[in-house]
Amino acid sequence: MNFKLIKVLFVGAALIVSASLYATEVTVFAAASLTDSLKEIAAAYQKESGDKIIFNFAASSTLARQIEEGGPADIFFSADEAQMNRLEKKGLIDPATRKSRLGNSLVVVVPGDSTLQIKSASDLTNAGIQQIALADPRAVPAGVYAKGWLTRQQLWPAVEPKVVPTENVRAALAAVASGNVELGVVYKTDAAISKNVKVAYEVPRADAPDISYPMALVKGSPQPEAAKKFLDYLSSEEAGQVFTRFGFLLRE
Repeated sequence: MNFKLIKVLFVGAALIVSASLYATEVTVFAAASLTDSLKEIAAAYQKESGDKIIFNFAASSTLARQIEEGGPADIFFSADEAQMNRLEKKGLIDPATRKSRLGNSLVVVVPGDSTLQIKSASDLTNAGIQQIALADPRAVPAGVYAKGWLTRQQLWPAVEPKVVPTENVRAALAAVASGNVELGVVYKTDAAISKNVKVAYEVPRADAPDISYPMALVKGSPQPEAAKKFLDYLSSEEAGQVFTRFGFLLRE
């Protein structure tokens, strides 16, 4: 029996166990549209800090409801202010840590092989367009923003019957990518990560809603100190560069 090898293996295992004991797990409830950028940011942060970042990605409305029901979140990173307001009114987030970090914009996407052309918002009312994928406009931020845009254009009553509501913005993107619907309205950042859709129309800044992504520490966070450190990192220049590369607008 090679006792020297056994000793090396034992010491290595002990170091792994020791590292796992000292690494803190920070759980982040984050909007689905943040998936790719946050995973990249967390990978860099984990190497630097030794802490482990765990994500729960979903529609912001779903995440807010989970936090209300006692979900074990340390940080909430929402795709709109309404869901954060909802939690703040119930005393479930630390308002001193709340910050609007990112902005975004809306685009109309079509399948990559589509010949459909969209030159204005009114084109969504054309009879040839039967189905439009939106994140659920009753609650999910991306859908709420899209409804707000079309309402201001006085087009919502004509478009609403065509809407296919989805669980979140990534599901709306997937519906378009699969060709199950003719088009969808999603964030520009989501359109950029799909190879199976193309942007048919960008909503002009003057017509678009103010899209804001706030983040905050959740009251009762299991790991408040570690969570605050990750919040600070999300505000750093390093994280900002990643967000910008994925197409987000930096607000602070």
